[in-house]
Formats: sequence, C-alpha cells, structure tokens
Amino acid sequence: MRHVFLVNPAAGQQDQTARFTAMADSLHRRHSLNCTLLRTDGPGSAEAAARRLAQTGEPLRLYVCGGDGTAHEAACGIAGFSNAAMPCIPAGTGNDLLRNFGADAVRFQDAENLWDGPAFPLDLIDCSGRLCLTIACNGIDARVADSVRRFSHLPLLRGRGSYLASVAANFLFRGIGQHWHVSLDGAEEEGDFALVSMCNGRYYGGGSTFARLFGAYSAGQYRRLPAGLIRVETPRVVRIRADEPFVTCLDGECFSSREVTMRLSEKRLNFFGPKGCSPNATAVSPPDFPHGHPGTGSPV
Repeated sequence: MRHVFLVNPAAGQQDQTARFTAMADSLHRRHSLNCTLLRTDGPGSAEAAARRLAQTGEPLRLYVCGGDGTAHEAACGIAGFSNAAMPCIPAGTGNDLLRNFGADAVRFQDAENLWDGPAFPLDLIDCSGRLCLTIACNGIDARVADSVRRFSHLPLLRGRGSYLASVAANFLFRGIGQHWHVSLDGAEEEGDFALVSMCNGRYYGGGSTFARLFGAYSAGQYRRLPAGLIRVETPRVVRIRADEPFVTCLDGECFSSREVTMRLSEKRLNFFGPKGCSPNATAVSPPDFPHGHPGTGSPV
C-alpha cells in the first residue's frame, strides 16, 4: 500500500511542507510504510494528482494536507475508487469538514493518529456534475465567499479584512436576495431567495462569513428564527433556475451559472481517520430535525 502526502504549499499563512515531510519520514521510519510526498502547483492540481494515483489501482492512503479547497479537489479525484481513501490534515484557513468530528478533529493534525485508522464511506453531493464534500451553497453566502478571494489579493484586506470587506460589499451594494425558481423534488416555488444550500455537514465558511451576524443560524439553532425566514427540508433533488447568473460555492470553490441541480451523488468517498472517530460526532438530537436526518436539508 502506498501512503502519499498531497501537500498544498499555498494553504494557510505559510508553506508547511517541512512539517508534512517530517510526518512522512516518521511513518516510514517507525512503521516501515511506503511514504512519498507530492506538492500541488495550482488550482486543479490536487484533483488531477489524486485521480492519477487512484487510477493505478494500487491500494492508496492519501493524506490531504491543506484546507477545505484542497480536500474538495482530492475528494473529487478519488471519489468512486474503491482502492483509494483519504483523510485531511489541516493546514488551511478553513477546515470545516473536520469540525464535524468534534473533539477528535484535533487528532487529524498528526498522521501518527491516522495511518492505521479504519476507513468508512462518506456521502457526496452532486451539483450539476460537480462533486461536493460538505456544503453546496447558492446565493448571498456563496457571493461572500467568492468576493473574499478577490479582496484577499489587496494588501490592506488580507485575512479577516477580506471577509469584512466582502460582507459589506455584498450587503450594502448588491442586495441580499435574488429572484429564483426553486424546485424541491419537483415542487417549484418562485420568489426572492437569500440562499439555498444542500448540506452534507454542519459547518461552512470557517465561522467567518456573514452567518456570524446571525447567532442562532450560525449555531445551528434555526428553529429560533421566525418561521418565514428560514426552513429546513430533506428533498432528494434541488433545482435552482434564474434569469441572471448566481454564485454557487462547493466546499469553498465558486462558479456562476443560471441553473444548478443538486442531489446525492452515486459516488461515495472512502475516508479514514483516528480510531473511534465519527463524522457525526457533532450531530444534533433527532427531535431537532423532525423532517429528516441531522445535517442534511436545504435552508431556504
């Protein structure tokens, strides 16, 4: 079995390649594992590298070292391959996927806790042919995430400043809602929507997007909000159509279109982690979700 560390040197505040090289060397020295390290070199390269490794058919454990964007790409690369599995070793500014593991999230920081952990399947969202690990969001939250990328290139707006500038620009100058046709399992509604998200996890935006402005929403306590403001459904297929382009954000990766269709993907992702960990560690109790499973649905 190959153990490959796929490192995004641009993730986070500084290049952490030396840290991950030391991890790979330690696994080889202590457990005689076949360990190698690869560095990504730009957008899309993590997905391409992961797919090439999986296509060999050789048993593969892929340690994805980066943030949610790197994890998203790697997952798209190995999804559907039974011979390949991955965890995430956090190195980015956002690591929302691992927050679902609760107290065990910190154990993902060291490959020594991962290499012999059990593998288990994770569901994926299919968004018009693109795969998503955690949250497929459309609307104001996606617009904020998309704007952050553009503002972060300005010297005075790096870090938290880019989030604040993005929130201000989207709330003050563009308006919150957009006019859409939204179909939930074929039942269509037409109106102005702030956001529609299909959720395969309980966290997104690194806690730094506009959601922080709404305490109950950010804490997952949507039932405290007025009934006409937000709701959760559990449809199998969600379709959005609009006359004007809108932004969709998949695990932090954004694109614009006039129509998207979201559903549970036929492909699943093999994931592994520390012994005893669970991706449902932070799931709320069933009574809070009378219409479906915790962590899934379409807030509208």
